Amino acid sequence: MSNEPKRVLHVLGTTNLGGAESRVMELYRSIDREKIQFDFLIHTEKEGHYTKEILALGGRIYSVPRFKVYNITEYKKALRSFFSEHKEFVAVHGHMTSTASIYLPIARRAGIPVTIAHARSAGVDKGIKGVITKILRKPIADRVDYCFTCSTEAALAVFGQNNVKRGRVITIPNAIDVDRFAFNDNVRNTVRKELGIDNDKFVIGHVGRFGFMKNHKYLIEIFNEVYSKNNNALLVLIGKGELQDEIKSQAEALGLRDKVMFLGTHSDVERYYQAFDYFVFPSIFEGLPGSVAEAQASGLKCLVSDKVTGEVGLTPLVKYRSIEEPAVEWAKVILEDMNLTDDRIKDSKQAQEMIRSKGFDVRQQASLMTDFYIKGTNPPGFVTK
Repeated sequence: MSNEPKRVLHVLGTTNLGGAESRVMELYRSIDREKIQFDFLIHTEKEGHYTKEILALGGRIYSVPRFKVYNITEYKKALRSFFSEHKEFVAVHGHMTSTASIYLPIARRAGIPVTIAHARSAGVDKGIKGVITKILRKPIADRVDYCFTCSTEAALAVFGQNNVKRGRVITIPNAIDVDRFAFNDNVRNTVRKELGIDNDKFVIGHVGRFGFMKNHKYLIEIFNEVYSKNNNALLVLIGKGELQDEIKSQAEALGLRDKVMFLGTHSDVERYYQAFDYFVFPSIFEGLPGSVAEAQASGLKCLVSDKVTGEVGLTPLVKYRSIEEPAVEWAKVILEDMNLTDDRIKDSKQAQEMIRSKGFDVRQQASLMTDFYIKGTNPPGFVTK
């Protein structure tokens, strides 16, 4: 009997920093790699942020062409060729639901024992791209063995109400490494010094890709209202994306360019949460944002869009507001909270306990997912919708 670990193939767009990628990597670091090893099928040949780490952990990275609709024949051919050569996987875990109805059936026909479609977003891009995504997602549930989701909203958006009603969908929490985000005053002081931020500044933070769904335009409007009432405030943005230049221009037009810090992406994002005083997240849609869970673990008060699932409100640190409201209404909440005295160490410890109790600690999840990948049966400890 072989002592080699069982191999699971994760399908993603890239190995760059991103929501799905970060959650998979958190799991990969925590899982028992003597029992389970992760490999990756991505839709690019470019090296990504996590490439070196994946290879160091023993993973293998394969690539297929990016799906562009008009190349569907080429796309299917590449997938058939890949799975005809690689039958070693005990499961294929697809995080790209936009084309999961294509690649997972091909994996199934090639003899892969378990196929999984994992819904991580509750919306689609604007325009024709979003329309095509919805069409491609429609048959997923009938073409895979397991439907996973991170939230009710994501389940409904990707798999539909009928599949949710008949219990076809299993909720897997977007788990984080809770200990990694524990508040540390020394780290806070170090990071603020690195960034040139005085200790008396009130830092509003956001972590997320500069894309339509994250609603940075509204975030800048909110900050503008806050700053007009309290010029001791700063906004720190972590992330990159196609709308970054547009948001920079917006900040400059409002006279906020030196009050808004654009820091790009960081693999050590946990350090920056320590430097924040408050977390604002006005997304237009989400699955279940790991960044909001991370912010809570670091003891931050969070003001979150009501378009984001209530399932991410793991602690009393989270408040919700409508993004249909004028930005000044969000600013009022932030300004009121500014005047409250916080005990970040206490808030962080209490939040961590609550996060663990709700199954969002990645070490707990790694144990459950190991059993699932080995046995190929419904993961115990997770919720079937």
